[in-house]
Amino acid sequence: MKVLHIITRLDRGGSADNTLLSCIGQRRRGHEVVLAAGPGLTEESPLRPRAESEGVELVRIPSLVRAVDPLKDWGALRACRRLIREGRFDLVHTHTSKAGILGRLAARLAGRCRVVHTPHGHVFYGYFGPWKTRLFVWAERLMARWTDAIVTLTDREAEEHLALGVGRPSQFVTIFSGIPLPPAKARGGADPARRQALGLPAEGALIGSVGRLDPVKGHGLLIRAFARLGDRHPGARLILIGEGEKGEEYRALARELGIARRVSFLGWRGDVGDLLGELDLFVFPSRNEGMGRAAVEAMAAGLAVVATRTGGLPEVVKDGETGLLVPPGDAAALSAAMDRLLDRPEERRAMGEAGRKLAQAYSAERMCEKIEGLYQRLLAPAAPGLAG
Repeated sequence: MKVLHIITRLDRGGSADNTLLSCIGQRRRGHEVVLAAGPGLTEESPLRPRAESEGVELVRIPSLVRAVDPLKDWGALRACRRLIREGRFDLVHTHTSKAGILGRLAARLAGRCRVVHTPHGHVFYGYFGPWKTRLFVWAERLMARWTDAIVTLTDREAEEHLALGVGRPSQFVTIFSGIPLPPAKARGGADPARRQALGLPAEGALIGSVGRLDPVKGHGLLIRAFARLGDRHPGARLILIGEGEKGEEYRALARELGIARRVSFLGWRGDVGDLLGELDLFVFPSRNEGMGRAAVEAMAAGLAVVATRTGGLPEVVKDGETGLLVPPGDAAALSAAMDRLLDRPEERRAMGEAGRKLAQAYSAERMCEKIEGLYQRLLAPAAPGLAG
């Protein structure tokens, strides 16, 4: 089987990690796999060494950008069409909204091959203004007609597509975003040496979050909620792992709220798993989330999770069992949930253990098995014709 994956950004985000793990799983099953990505795919790309070491062929498409840019979009469409036509792929699998629109249209123009799309969430709320959102919804409705299967990370994500008239129920397949599960081990105490290396005090609760510093991820809300803890937890520190367009704005917000010395911006790290082991509580404050892969990684590390009740997160974080859910955009509720779990270490630890057990169902290997099964069904000789 020869498969082409197309994604806009091959960065450290959940959609990029998911896509690369899928590619690696397919290579290990003996398939020929090509991964095309936008201008961020350079020699310094953090995921490039692993992709190449696993035999995944990488193709850079400089015009494949996330923002709407008619000139670049036309160039990306032509590049994808040429790649699909010359590559003679059995199946094209697109990822995220922008690459999904251009990639599926290119596959339609290039000729008949099976087409799968994974939105990795959606952009129907929390990302853009009204007119751009309507444009994306219209485009998703059209592209769904030329898609054999739409892979959503949770059932809720499929429901939100269907509610807006995107696709038909028979097109949707729920396949979670898998993670490499860490070895099972009991959570230990704080590591003074690691804390010192990070410029953190040897003691005090650590609250953390992992993700792009973009508006939709809600880190501004988290900083405000953390500030509301005030004198109740003076030794607590907030650790933000990730980078993004709002990084400087969030640093300024922490200074404005008088908590700059208690908020650490660590950027992207290669030792996230070890850092999760240092945290006491994980917080995921997104405004829109397909599944919440980072929340699953935190659960696998034995952490209780405070998250917003949005998108697919309630299917991952079980309220009152593996963590607490709060309304999106509610700083007071987010702060109260953090306060509760910091005050109740036994409840926090019990939730962390329950989350660790639940996370075992989200292995990367199980995800790859499910995707392989989908591909085989679509490519079987008796499979139905192309959608639309």
